[in-house]
Amino acid sequence: MAPPRIGLALGSGAARGWSHIGVIEALGEAGIVPDIIAGTSIGALVGAAQVAGRLPALRDWVAAATWRDIVGLLDVRLTGGGLIEGDDLLDFLRGLGIDAPIESYPTPFAAIATDLATGREVWLQSGPIAAAVRASAALPGLFSPMRAEGRWLVDGGLCNPVPVSVCRALGAEVILAVNLNGDLLGRRFQAGPEPPPATPALPAEGFVEAMRHLPATLRDHAAAIGERLFPPAPATPGYFDVLANSINIMQDQITRTRLAGEPPHVMLLPRLRDMGLMEFQRGREAIAEGRACVEQALPAIRRYL
Repeated sequence: MAPPRIGLALGSGAARGWSHIGVIEALGEAGIVPDIIAGTSIGALVGAAQVAGRLPALRDWVAAATWRDIVGLLDVRLTGGGLIEGDDLLDFLRGLGIDAPIESYPTPFAAIATDLATGREVWLQSGPIAAAVRASAALPGLFSPMRAEGRWLVDGGLCNPVPVSVCRALGAEVILAVNLNGDLLGRRFQAGPEPPPATPALPAEGFVEAMRHLPATLRDHAAAIGERLFPPAPATPGYFDVLANSINIMQDQITRTRLAGEPPHVMLLPRLRDMGLMEFQRGREAIAEGRACVEQALPAIRRYL
């Protein structure tokens, strides 16, 4: 009897997606090599490296990367629909040798993106693999959309964060899925005591400094005026905190809905709730957790194989 065709669905999750490297390596060491790979966002990047035979090169870079290295890939722009243009990411992938046409590789591969105009799911299965990854990883609010085939494409996590359905459509008979969004909610912004007021802004500090030179009889009156002019602003979540947690909420809800109707045979859940959206410099930790979740799931995987 021929062995079943194995599909590997690599989910979205920004920096947590480096755990996909550990997942693929641990599966390979167990003699389990996927016949089909579908990836969304960071899952598309790691999946493309595996398909192109460049996963060891990517792993070496990720394991050694510092925050300075990560920033070097972020070509910041204030126009174009995102904070980051994404051209440097394309150059990075090409530098690793991940740029041949998808159809030229022996392993079937699809990168999932979202059509910005219609909201429809787009499966990128042809053309330069680096461009497909760039489109799949165009996270709204961070990366600019990418123009491809007459459409503006953004992150595939908006419609299919864990592309089990794509693996099934491409002919996979046993599907292993990596869900990076399984335990994220509740990490921040939990109910509790009111946060302390934020540090007064610079104008208030200048006002206080000026009050020190007033006669003692006028200081109380001046202080009362200062409190009205410069009330302390409440401490609120910063831009990236709001963006990151909003994306976590969105992807958690979409993932639950999609997987309820399209469950994989085995779900792999790296425990990475303490890793932030942009903490790409923590690659070693993520890779190790990817390996650990495969080791825990190997008995279930072997039952299907």
